[in-house]
Amino acid sequence: MAQTRYVDRVIPQISLSDFESRIDKITAELIDAAENVGFFTLVDHGISKEDIEAIFMTSKSFFDLPSDAKATVPWNSNNVGWERNSQIRPSTGKPDSKESYQLQFGDSMKGLWVADEHLPGFRTTSLEFMHRVQKISECLMRCFARGLGFPDEFFIKCHDVARPDSQTTMRLLHYFALPEEADGKVYHRAGAHADWDFLTLLFQKEGQSGLEICPGRESVTEFGIGDEWTKVEARTGEIVCNIGDLLMSWSDDRFKSTFHRVKAPCEPWDYFGDRYSIAYFNQPCKDTLIQGPLKKYPIVTGAQFTESAMQRNFAALQEKLKTVGAA
Repeated sequence: MAQTRYVDRVIPQISLSDFESRIDKITAELIDAAENVGFFTLVDHGISKEDIEAIFMTSKSFFDLPSDAKATVPWNSNNVGWERNSQIRPSTGKPDSKESYQLQFGDSMKGLWVADEHLPGFRTTSLEFMHRVQKISECLMRCFARGLGFPDEFFIKCHDVARPDSQTTMRLLHYFALPEEADGKVYHRAGAHADWDFLTLLFQKEGQSGLEICPGRESVTEFGIGDEWTKVEARTGEIVCNIGDLLMSWSDDRFKSTFHRVKAPCEPWDYFGDRYSIAYFNQPCKDTLIQGPLKKYPIVTGAQFTESAMQRNFAALQEKLKTVGAA
């Protein structure tokens, strides 16, 4: 197997302090990061480190429940609910060693909020945090709209979480602790992939490392992965953001949806323990019309874009499985 090649890249850090008075400067910084790296970190975003630690405690409380309690909110095709060891990446052909609980604002969550008898106040706490992250997302959406020549509120309206058919998702993630001594098994935490949403905001816990990025993708229609990776440190107070395939398409490939992974630990300096993270995926309402200002790609709805991305992901997975089967 080829040795992973690591390179140092500067991942831009962007402050959202005094947002209204600094919106032009923040927009310029975001556009530069989107065009050249596809990843950036946010500081001064308005959510304290203590509040982030609190939502991680809420997340851990869910994952600490017995499996039969978690199974009362099973994952379904609306991209909500709890799953365990079920997500298979095309880059690996194997399931990630993790569990997750996906939450949304709208009708898709009916019957899928864990009951108070199992975890009192979980729904209220989670929705409160989701709305706070949404406000940060909407600030970024204003900037990206300006960068592409759209009205300020354009992307915000396309991602209206007040609508019952809202698809925006917050995903609580728990990667399982892995053995530090070789046991003959191959593990994957999150195989290399690109997100297909508009924009992802990721919260990590200090010391629980593993996230790595691999820029270089030039077209939203290609699946190729490069071989030069950069490690992204886990810092609880920062939000790590990345452009998704949707925004890459909406920008006519100007903004880059970058491949990334959560590396399975295999070297002495890696982190082998339980890893918790929280990803917030901004996804458009199903009837949103999507087309970039240069009209590089045909106009599609939010529902059609998601379906196409899933089909592309499935096709890549089938090719990977063929390769594995033939080996």
